[in-house]
Amino acid sequence: MIRTSLFLSMIVLLSSCRVVVQDEVAVKRTLGKLNNRILEPGPRFFNPFVSRIITIPIRTVNLEMNLGLPSKEGLTVNSEISILYKIKTPEVRNILQNTGLGFEEILIKPVFRSAAADVCAKFDAKDMHSAKRSQIEKEIKERMAEVLEPKGFIIEQVLMKSIVLPAGLSKSIEEKLQAEQDAQRMEFIKDREKREAERKLIQAEGDKQSRIIAAEANKRTVEIEAEGKANAIKLEAEAQTKANEMLNKSLTPVVLKNRQIEAFQNLSRSTNTKVIISDGKTPLIGIEP
Repeated sequence: MIRTSLFLSMIVLLSSCRVVVQDEVAVKRTLGKLNNRILEPGPRFFNPFVSRIITIPIRTVNLEMNLGLPSKEGLTVNSEISILYKIKTPEVRNILQNTGLGFEEILIKPVFRSAAADVCAKFDAKDMHSAKRSQIEKEIKERMAEVLEPKGFIIEQVLMKSIVLPAGLSKSIEEKLQAEQDAQRMEFIKDREKREAERKLIQAEGDKQSRIIAAEANKRTVEIEAEGKANAIKLEAEAQTKANEMLNKSLTPVVLKNRQIEAFQNLSRSTNTKVIISDGKTPLIGIEP
Protein backbone atom coordinates (compact mmCIF):
# COMPACT_ATOMS: atom_id res chain seq x y z
CA MET A 1 0.00 0.00 0.00
CA ILE A 2 2.81 2.39 0.88
CA ARG A 3 4.60 1.55 -2.34
CA THR A 4 1.45 2.21 -4.31
CA SER A 5 1.00 5.54 -2.61
CA LEU A 6 4.60 6.49 -3.33
CA PHE A 7 4.19 5.46 -6.94
CA LEU A 8 1.04 7.51 -7.32
CA SER A 9 2.72 10.45 -5.63
CA MET A 10 5.60 10.26 -8.10
CA ILE A 11 3.19 10.20 -11.02
CA VAL A 12 1.33 13.21 -9.67
CA LEU A 13 4.62 15.05 -9.04
CA LEU A 14 5.91 14.38 -12.52
CA SER A 15 2.63 15.30 -14.15
CA SER A 16 2.61 18.59 -12.25
CA CYS A 17 5.91 19.77 -13.80
CA ARG A 18 6.40 21.12 -17.31
CA VAL A 19 9.73 22.23 -18.76
CA VAL A 20 9.52 25.23 -21.06
CA VAL A 21 12.46 25.07 -23.52
CA GLN A 22 14.58 28.01 -24.68
CA ASP A 23 12.67 28.76 -27.91
CA GLU A 24 9.25 28.74 -26.23
CA VAL A 25 7.18 30.68 -23.75
CA ALA A 26 4.15 29.43 -21.86
CA VAL A 27 0.88 30.56 -20.34
CA LYS A 28 -0.87 28.77 -17.47
CA ARG A 29 -4.57 28.04 -17.86
CA THR A 30 -6.42 27.44 -14.60
CA LEU A 31 -10.02 26.28 -14.67
CA GLY A 32 -10.27 27.50 -18.26
CA LYS A 33 -8.91 30.98 -17.53
CA LEU A 34 -5.57 32.17 -18.92
CA ASN A 35 -3.09 33.65 -16.51
CA ASN A 36 -1.79 37.10 -17.45
CA ARG A 37 1.82 36.15 -16.73
CA ILE A 38 4.03 34.91 -19.58
CA LEU A 39 6.21 32.03 -18.36
CA GLU A 40 9.84 32.13 -19.49
CA PRO A 41 11.91 28.97 -20.32
CA GLY A 42 12.58 26.66 -17.35
CA PRO A 43 10.74 24.14 -15.16
CA ARG A 44 7.19 25.14 -14.25
CA PHE A 45 5.06 23.45 -11.60
CA PHE A 46 1.27 23.43 -11.64
CA ASN A 47 -1.70 21.51 -10.34
CA PRO A 48 -2.51 18.99 -13.09
CA PHE A 49 -6.08 18.59 -11.85
CA VAL A 50 -7.10 22.22 -12.37
CA SER A 51 -4.32 23.78 -14.46
CA ARG A 52 -2.49 23.29 -17.72
CA ILE A 53 0.72 24.80 -19.14
CA ILE A 54 0.31 25.86 -22.78
CA THR A 55 3.56 26.42 -24.68
CA ILE A 56 3.96 28.61 -27.78
CA PRO A 57 7.13 28.69 -29.94
CA ILE A 58 8.71 32.13 -30.30
CA ARG A 59 11.37 30.98 -32.78
CA THR A 60 11.05 31.51 -36.55
CA VAL A 61 8.57 28.97 -37.91
CA ASN A 62 8.57 27.72 -41.50
CA LEU A 63 5.00 27.12 -42.64
CA GLU A 64 4.98 25.30 -45.99
CA MET A 65 2.04 25.28 -48.37
CA ASN A 66 1.26 23.98 -51.85
CA LEU A 67 -1.10 26.33 -53.58
CA GLY A 68 -2.53 27.08 -57.01
CA LEU A 69 -2.04 30.79 -57.69
CA PRO A 70 -4.24 32.68 -60.19
CA SER A 71 -2.52 34.74 -62.88
CA LYS A 72 -3.59 37.83 -64.78
CA GLU A 73 -4.49 35.70 -67.81
CA GLY A 74 -6.75 33.50 -65.68
CA LEU A 75 -4.31 30.59 -65.55
CA THR A 76 -3.49 28.60 -62.41
CA VAL A 77 0.16 28.35 -61.46
CA ASN A 78 1.06 25.72 -58.90
CA SER A 79 3.65 26.80 -56.37
CA GLU A 80 5.33 25.57 -53.21
CA ILE A 81 5.34 28.38 -50.66
CA SER A 82 7.27 28.89 -47.44
CA ILE A 83 5.96 31.45 -44.95
CA LEU A 84 8.54 32.41 -42.33
CA TYR A 85 6.90 33.95 -39.29
CA LYS A 86 7.35 34.31 -35.55
CA ILE A 87 5.15 35.34 -32.63
CA LYS A 88 5.66 38.46 -30.55
CA THR A 89 6.26 37.31 -26.98
CA PRO A 90 4.03 39.96 -25.31
CA GLU A 91 1.14 38.95 -27.61
CA VAL A 92 1.17 35.23 -26.77
CA ARG A 93 -1.75 35.45 -24.29
CA ASN A 94 -3.86 37.52 -26.71
CA ILE A 95 -3.22 35.02 -29.52
CA LEU A 96 -4.30 32.12 -27.31
CA GLN A 97 -7.34 34.01 -26.10
CA ASN A 98 -8.48 35.39 -29.46
CA THR A 99 -7.37 32.70 -31.91
CA GLY A 100 -6.25 29.64 -29.98
CA LEU A 101 -3.55 27.09 -30.71
CA GLY A 102 -4.81 26.51 -34.25
CA PHE A 103 -3.77 29.99 -35.35
CA GLU A 104 -2.00 28.66 -38.48
CA GLU A 105 -5.14 27.08 -39.89
CA ILE A 106 -7.50 29.72 -38.53
CA LEU A 107 -5.54 32.87 -39.31
CA ILE A 108 -2.20 32.62 -41.13
CA LYS A 109 -3.16 30.32 -44.02
CA PRO A 110 -6.42 32.10 -44.91
CA VAL A 111 -4.71 35.49 -44.83
CA PHE A 112 -1.94 34.16 -47.08
CA ARG A 113 -4.40 32.67 -49.59
CA SER A 114 -6.24 35.96 -49.84
CA ALA A 115 -3.09 38.06 -50.14
CA ALA A 116 -1.51 35.69 -52.69
CA ALA A 117 -4.65 35.65 -54.84
CA ASP A 118 -4.91 39.46 -54.83
CA VAL A 119 -1.23 40.01 -55.67
CA CYS A 120 -0.72 37.23 -58.23
CA ALA A 121 -3.85 38.25 -60.15
CA LYS A 122 -1.99 41.45 -61.13
CA PHE A 123 0.88 39.55 -62.77
CA ASP A 124 1.20 37.33 -65.81
CA ALA A 125 2.00 33.69 -65.21
CA LYS A 126 5.46 34.08 -66.74
CA ASP A 127 6.24 36.86 -64.23
CA MET A 128 6.11 34.30 -61.41
CA HIS A 129 8.91 32.43 -63.16
CA SER A 130 11.06 35.50 -63.83
CA ALA A 131 12.85 38.26 -61.95
CA LYS A 132 9.46 39.67 -60.87
CA ARG A 133 9.06 36.77 -58.43
CA SER A 134 10.81 38.76 -55.68
CA GLN A 135 8.38 41.65 -56.23
CA ILE A 136 5.43 39.25 -55.91
CA GLU A 137 6.87 37.79 -52.70
CA LYS A 138 7.40 41.26 -51.27
CA GLU A 139 3.85 42.39 -52.02
CA ILE A 140 2.33 39.21 -50.51
CA LYS A 141 4.43 39.70 -47.37
CA GLU A 142 3.29 43.32 -47.04
CA ARG A 143 -0.39 42.35 -47.47
CA MET A 144 -0.06 39.66 -44.78
CA ALA A 145 1.78 41.98 -42.40
CA GLU A 146 -1.04 44.53 -42.60
CA VAL A 147 -3.45 41.96 -41.16
CA LEU A 148 -1.27 39.76 -38.96
CA GLU A 149 1.17 42.11 -37.22
CA PRO A 150 -1.55 43.88 -35.22
CA LYS A 151 -2.61 40.42 -34.04
CA GLY A 152 0.88 39.56 -32.73
CA PHE A 153 2.60 37.88 -35.70
CA ILE A 154 5.78 38.98 -37.47
CA ILE A 155 5.92 37.93 -41.14
CA GLU A 156 9.62 37.67 -41.91
CA GLN A 157 9.53 36.39 -45.46
CA VAL A 158 7.33 34.77 -48.08
CA LEU A 159 9.25 32.48 -50.44
CA MET A 160 7.94 30.99 -53.67
CA LYS A 161 10.29 28.02 -53.78
CA SER A 162 9.00 26.33 -56.92
CA ILE A 163 6.74 27.41 -59.77
CA VAL A 164 5.01 24.94 -62.10
CA LEU A 165 3.56 26.70 -65.13
CA PRO A 166 0.85 25.20 -67.35
CA ALA A 167 2.40 22.90 -69.98
CA GLY A 168 1.50 25.05 -73.01
CA LEU A 169 2.68 28.25 -71.38
CA SER A 170 5.91 26.63 -70.22
CA LYS A 171 6.65 25.47 -73.77
CA SER A 172 5.94 28.90 -75.25
CA ILE A 173 8.19 30.54 -72.65
CA GLU A 174 10.98 28.10 -73.45
CA GLU A 175 10.59 28.80 -77.17
CA LYS A 176 10.64 32.55 -76.50
CA LEU A 177 13.75 32.23 -74.32
CA GLN A 178 15.41 30.12 -77.01
CA ALA A 179 14.57 32.74 -79.64
CA GLU A 180 15.95 35.50 -77.39
CA GLN A 181 19.13 33.50 -76.84
CA ASP A 182 19.51 32.95 -80.59
CA ALA A 183 19.00 36.68 -81.20
CA GLN A 184 21.57 37.53 -78.55
CA ARG A 185 23.99 35.02 -80.08
CA MET A 186 23.56 36.56 -83.54
CA GLU A 187 23.97 40.02 -82.08
CA PHE A 188 27.18 38.87 -80.41
CA ILE A 189 28.50 37.42 -83.69
CA LYS A 190 27.53 40.60 -85.54
CA ASP A 191 29.23 42.76 -82.93
CA ARG A 192 32.34 40.56 -83.02
CA GLU A 193 32.56 40.77 -86.82
CA LYS A 194 32.06 44.53 -86.65
CA ARG A 195 34.92 44.88 -84.15
CA GLU A 196 37.10 42.65 -86.36
CA ALA A 197 36.33 44.83 -89.41
CA GLU A 198 37.14 47.97 -87.40
CA ARG A 199 40.39 46.36 -86.25
CA LYS A 200 41.40 45.53 -89.84
CA LEU A 201 40.48 49.04 -90.95
CA ILE A 202 42.59 50.55 -88.19
CA GLN A 203 45.46 48.20 -89.06
CA ALA A 204 45.21 49.09 -92.78
CA GLU A 205 45.15 52.79 -91.91
CA GLY A 206 48.20 52.26 -89.71
CA ASP A 207 50.04 50.41 -92.49
CA LYS A 208 49.18 53.21 -94.90
CA GLN A 209 50.48 55.84 -92.50
CA SER A 210 53.63 53.77 -91.96
CA ARG A 211 54.27 53.61 -95.73
CA ILE A 212 53.65 57.33 -96.09
CA ILE A 213 56.04 58.09 -93.24
CA ALA A 214 58.65 55.74 -94.73
CA ALA A 215 58.29 57.33 -98.20
CA GLU A 216 58.57 60.82 -96.72
CA ALA A 217 61.63 59.72 -94.78
CA ASN A 218 63.26 58.30 -97.94
CA LYS A 219 62.39 61.44 -99.87
CA ARG A 220 63.88 63.58 -97.14
CA THR A 221 67.00 61.41 -97.10
CA VAL A 222 67.46 61.87 -100.88
CA GLU A 223 66.87 65.60 -100.56
CA ILE A 224 69.39 65.85 -97.74
CA GLU A 225 71.98 63.86 -99.74
CA ALA A 226 71.38 65.97 -102.86
CA GLU A 227 71.56 69.13 -100.83
CA GLY A 228 74.78 67.92 -99.24
CA LYS A 229 76.35 67.16 -102.64
CA ALA A 230 75.21 70.52 -104.02
CA ASN A 231 76.70 72.28 -101.02
CA ALA A 232 79.93 70.32 -101.42
CA ILE A 233 80.17 71.25 -105.11
CA LYS A 234 79.38 74.85 -104.30
CA LEU A 235 81.99 74.95 -101.55
CA GLU A 236 84.56 73.33 -103.87
CA ALA A 237 83.80 75.85 -106.63
CA GLU A 238 83.99 78.73 -104.19
CA ALA A 239 87.31 77.40 -102.89
CA GLN A 240 88.68 77.06 -106.46
CA THR A 241 87.48 80.53 -107.29
CA LYS A 242 89.18 81.94 -104.21
CA ALA A 243 92.35 80.00 -105.07
CA ASN A 244 92.32 81.36 -108.63
CA GLU A 245 91.72 84.87 -107.35
CA MET A 246 94.61 84.51 -104.93
CA LEU A 247 96.80 83.06 -107.70
CA ASN A 248 95.92 85.89 -110.11
CA LYS A 249 96.69 88.44 -107.42
CA SER A 250 100.03 86.80 -106.73
CA LEU A 251 101.13 86.67 -110.45
CA THR A 252 102.69 90.11 -110.75
CA PRO A 253 104.92 91.01 -113.80
CA VAL A 254 108.02 90.50 -111.72
CA VAL A 255 106.86 87.06 -110.59
CA LEU A 256 106.00 86.07 -114.18
CA LYS A 257 109.40 87.32 -115.43
CA ASN A 258 111.09 85.33 -112.72
CA ARG A 259 109.11 82.21 -113.66
CA GLN A 260 110.14 82.65 -117.32
CA ILE A 261 113.74 82.82 -116.33
CA GLU A 262 113.40 79.71 -114.21
CA ALA A 263 111.72 77.90 -117.09
CA PHE A 264 114.54 78.87 -119.55
CA GLN A 265 117.08 77.74 -117.03
CA ASN A 266 115.47 74.36 -116.67
CA LEU A 267 115.19 73.95 -120.41
CA SER A 268 118.79 74.92 -120.94
CA ARG A 269 119.92 72.06 -118.76
CA SER A 270 118.01 69.49 -120.83
CA THR A 271 120.01 67.40 -123.41
CA ASN A 272 117.27 67.95 -125.98
CA THR A 273 117.35 71.69 -125.69
CA LYS A 274 118.10 73.89 -128.73
CA VAL A 275 119.25 77.47 -128.54
CA ILE A 276 116.90 79.81 -130.31
CA ILE A 277 117.43 83.51 -130.80
CA SER A 278 114.28 85.54 -130.49
CA ASP A 279 113.35 89.13 -130.39
CA GLY A 280 112.67 88.90 -126.74
CA LYS A 281 108.96 89.39 -127.06
CA THR A 282 108.08 85.70 -127.42
CA PRO A 283 109.47 83.80 -124.50
CA LEU A 284 109.32 80.37 -126.02
CA ILE A 285 109.31 79.56 -129.80
CA GLY A 286 109.80 76.30 -131.69
CA ILE A 287 110.65 74.01 -128.82
CA GLU A 288 110.96 70.47 -130.08
CA PRO A 289 111.68 67.33 -128.19
